[in-house]
Amino acid sequence: MKFTVIQGGLAEDMAPVERESGFLPGPQDVLKEAERRIGATGYEKWRNREVVTGLPVPRDVQYVVMQIHYVAEAISRLSRIPADFRSDIYWPA
Repeated sequence: MKFTVIQGGLAEDMAPVERESGFLPGPQDVLKEAERRIGATGYEKWRNREVVTGLPVPRDVQYVVMQIHYVAEAISRLSRIPADFRSDIYWPA
């Protein structure tokens, strides 16, 4: 698993810059991407199984979901969210 350091953040200029398409990503966009990635792990199925049977969610699934939450929170706190925040370079595999 590889994480990439996100350049910028709070030290950068606070003025928003829009891309050509006019899309300026916000924290809600990052959260939607995080939800999509969590859904792709099958976490809901594992969580439902845990509630019904008492068998815990596998550790590797829990770990990836924890990492996705962490990345989403970190990206959301940036003063300027990168336009390519959906790229796999920011998210755990």
